[in-house]
Amino acid sequence: MFREAAQAPAAVREQLQANAARVARLAAQLRHAPPRAVVTCARGSSDHAATFARYLIETRLALLTSSAAPSVSSVYEARPDLSGALVLAISQSGASPDLLAAVSGARAAGAHIVALVNAQDSPLAQLADDLIPLCAGVERSVAATKSYIASLAAIVHLVADWARDAQLAAALQQAPEQLERAWQLDWSAAVTHLAPANNLYVVGRGLGLAIAQEAALKLKETCGLHAEAVSAAELRHGPMALVRTGFPLLIFSQNDESRTGVAQLASELATQGADVLLAGALAPGATLLPTEGAHPVIEPLLFAQSFYRMANALSLARGGDPDRPPHLHKVTETL
Repeated sequence: MFREAAQAPAAVREQLQANAARVARLAAQLRHAPPRAVVTCARGSSDHAATFARYLIETRLALLTSSAAPSVSSVYEARPDLSGALVLAISQSGASPDLLAAVSGARAAGAHIVALVNAQDSPLAQLADDLIPLCAGVERSVAATKSYIASLAAIVHLVADWARDAQLAAALQQAPEQLERAWQLDWSAAVTHLAPANNLYVVGRGLGLAIAQEAALKLKETCGLHAEAVSAAELRHGPMALVRTGFPLLIFSQNDESRTGVAQLASELATQGADVLLAGALAPGATLLPTEGAHPVIEPLLFAQSFYRMANALSLARGGDPDRPPHLHKVTETL
């Protein structure tokens, strides 16, 4: 996990170079014939990348985006009308049976299939109308790391070209160097705080929610921690009732319109006696985790990179093996 996560900057650098022409062609095609909606299809870490895609597409392109439930096709054998829709299928392996069933059904229902996949010879890649390779290389650790960051980078690349957002495109070109710096940041304070923990919330909002979801999954699978990802907005409803003195929360806050509200929430939680670990914003009473500043869309990628190094260290500190989580396999063949 440690070695593969450290390879993310190189993977993103290679991806941007390798995919420039194909992403430009696809973006031009989508501008010429805009889809009526976007549907994402993914599982696990890839589904967290799909959350990122939803927020980015809806905020940058004002295009309705929704997440498909693969069981609608694979279990219930239903066939929603997807004519004129764009389906973004995101996967590291491109081999999960339920994902393939959902994508096959979507194609039969009239959708245009774009696959963001690491295994270019996979069944998913062969089903796609257009392929965006993740270029992450071999990933052996059960915990996906560089392939997740590569998925986010591919999503940013497509949306920046599609929206003709020159500022975002330029920011993405700087991401490999920023990821390298983010990897070196010291998050050991989080290891100290979370090593004895049993439960925690991982909090984000907007684009940052995708990182909260990913971090919560990694804390479960590599550290044996019961971690729940919660939107900063949703936390103020029922989940707030569980927050007691000393209850740990890991909060991500990218520098966009959501930051003020997330920082205010972090401050309130710290005042109530919660153990708040905060990345990206400032809040009195919170333990601040160092971050690499960047474009607001790029910052979540950098949070993930810093988090992966911390999660690997936390797993070891808790006596775990981050590469061999119990009961898990690299390719999850959900039916």
